[in-house]
Amino acid sequence: MKPTGISSQTGQWNFVHSYSKLPAIFYSSAQPAKSQSPELLILNEDLAKLLGLDIEFLKSPLGISNLSGNETPLGANLIALAYAGHQFGGFTTLGDGRAILIGEHQTQSGDVFDIQLKGSGPTTYSRGGDGLATLKSMLKEYLYSEAMHGLGIPTTRSLALIKTEDIVRRERLHPRAIVTRVASSHLRVGSFEFARRNDLDELQALADYAIERHYPSLKNSGDRYSMLLEEVMERQARLIAQWMSVGFIHGVMNTDNVSIAGQTIDFGPCAFMDEYSIDKVFSSIDHHGRYAYGNQPNITLWNLCRFAECLIPLIEPNDPDKAVKKAEEILGRYLELYQAHWKELFSKKIGFSVPTEKSVELINSLLRVISEHDLDFTYTFRQLANDSHLEPILSAWKVEWISELKNAGVDMGSAKKLMLETNPAIIPRNHIIEAAIDEAEITNNLNAFKEILKVLKNPYSKELDQHILALPRPQGLPPTITYCGT
Repeated sequence: MKPTGISSQTGQWNFVHSYSKLPAIFYSSAQPAKSQSPELLILNEDLAKLLGLDIEFLKSPLGISNLSGNETPLGANLIALAYAGHQFGGFTTLGDGRAILIGEHQTQSGDVFDIQLKGSGPTTYSRGGDGLATLKSMLKEYLYSEAMHGLGIPTTRSLALIKTEDIVRRERLHPRAIVTRVASSHLRVGSFEFARRNDLDELQALADYAIERHYPSLKNSGDRYSMLLEEVMERQARLIAQWMSVGFIHGVMNTDNVSIAGQTIDFGPCAFMDEYSIDKVFSSIDHHGRYAYGNQPNITLWNLCRFAECLIPLIEPNDPDKAVKKAEEILGRYLELYQAHWKELFSKKIGFSVPTEKSVELINSLLRVISEHDLDFTYTFRQLANDSHLEPILSAWKVEWISELKNAGVDMGSAKKLMLETNPAIIPRNHIIEAAIDEAEITNNLNAFKEILKVLKNPYSKELDQHILALPRPQGLPPTITYCGT
């Protein structure tokens, strides 16, 4: 998409400002809090090249000053975005309380990316908070977003991590950090929930903007708003199936954390499973398992229903009942759509390029066994792909699996190749990641953290099969609990 806006080509950033052409209720002007002695800890040079940015400029004093919020980049238009959201089922008005959009960077190919400073200080929407972020939480945001990218899963990304000499008070005192987040956009289901409670013209303006930016093929369709619902549903169904296939648990699937673009966004109390369990929860405040691993597909449908409610006045302006019926027909296809993606991805995990009734039966029986015996999710599938030693309890299943591959005419060599491409050797292992982040925060030694970042770029590599991130969690370690970094 090539949005019209005020363009400023500085040789570094090429900002357009399409979002600020929306009605003024959707954002407010913002100014980052000044940082003491900002230091560039990490620069994502691969992403910088993708964006067409000058790496040496980003490393320069002016570049660092831009990334810390101390100086405004040329052509930038600093705003915080307004939105709402259902948080653990309860509705509230929100907004960027600790993030500032400095602009939408347009590459030479015409692609547009939001450039946001996260942890940049209080805004209109901070609700009494300090708007700052701890180094620990920003290290996690950086690592997990890049890990998801390495796995081939749609996600926001991290361009840079800045540490400052400021102190942030949480449960204890922490060093402050700012991460530069790159996203297709920051439009959320919560953006539409906010618009719905205002003027209909404003809701339509937001919907038209979302279509123009992410689904331009719909813009001339008379039924574009119901088609928007369908397109967002398709991307969400695919995304959640991808999460499930690698054992990822987002932790806080509130509607304000659901991207209209279909990207993984907001890495707070997220984690990857070690031992497989559909009831696995990592968030310290998710006492009832609302966002447990196995509940993620259903919660996605719940969130999509909230999105559909926002679009009802646009789908059929003069006939609400007809609009509801259209939305229900679309959402009624979600579970079948999700299951199709799930079956495809999980069948590939055991060597079937196309899912069959038998491949799905095999997957379900395998998941039952590894759940009953607390086996490691990632390690078990990778061992199967490598034809390595499996737990004895899987012997009978393996015989049945090999037999079915033969019956289906699947060559074992082709099956193993597909499995190695589908089952990662490594994931961000909770105990390893936590130790590396603590070391980076407490001792200022980022060597372990940067090494993890490096290997997470190629998580399917055969060379990583014996890496520490490939091995199951040692017995006796306490379970991981994750917290929101706000």
